[in-house]
Amino acid sequence: MKQVIGKKVGMTQVFLEDGAVVPVTVVSVEPQAVVQKKTMEVDGYEAIQVSAFDIKEKRVNKPKRGHFDKAGLPYKRVLREFRLDDSEDFKDLNVGDEVKVDVFQAGDIVDVIGTSKGKGTQGIIVRHNFGRGRETHGSKMHRMAGGMGAASYPGKVFKNHRMSGKMGNERVTVQNLEVVRVDGENNFMLIKGAVPGPKNGMLIVRSGKKSGK
Repeated sequence: MKQVIGKKVGMTQVFLEDGAVVPVTVVSVEPQAVVQKKTMEVDGYEAIQVSAFDIKEKRVNKPKRGHFDKAGLPYKRVLREFRLDDSEDFKDLNVGDEVKVDVFQAGDIVDVIGTSKGKGTQGIIVRHNFGRGRETHGSKMHRMAGGMGAASYPGKVFKNHRMSGKMGNERVTVQNLEVVRVDGENNFMLIKGAVPGPKNGMLIVRSGKKSGK
């Protein structure tokens, strides 16, 4: 399985050779160095840690400084670990090697993992798509949640009942998106459709698990 760290730049559209217009998300994928390689003998599993995107030195805490200094690599903002259990592409990588955007090609099917936009506290209409109450004179049931389904017995609201509350700011995976274009010179890729999160949000782009390809 191939994986890279990306940053969501925004959305645009491109024209294909047949003239079709395709909406795409621009994802910046800078060259990312391997900071640590974990092995079955030492750690009990196989994985690599990769880092991406520059950061000011004063913003790096001491544990992370030591981690990068041990590898002899410059400080980076994002550090992610990729398991190698089912990946033949990254098994030969060692500390200091780079993973670039050209591990993917146009036509590849990928899954994109990100953190969705935080919406704050929302009511049941926005959060769960409930219908409104009547707008007639005297009605006091406009945007309320309605009955909770419990009286004196059992005398409580059951868990997982759909109510108002915090919305968004969750880990989201969008599966089976197509890579439309890869630009190795400018370090970005175009992915068909929308991906989770706001602009400048961090993403993980990996080979599609359920694509069948």
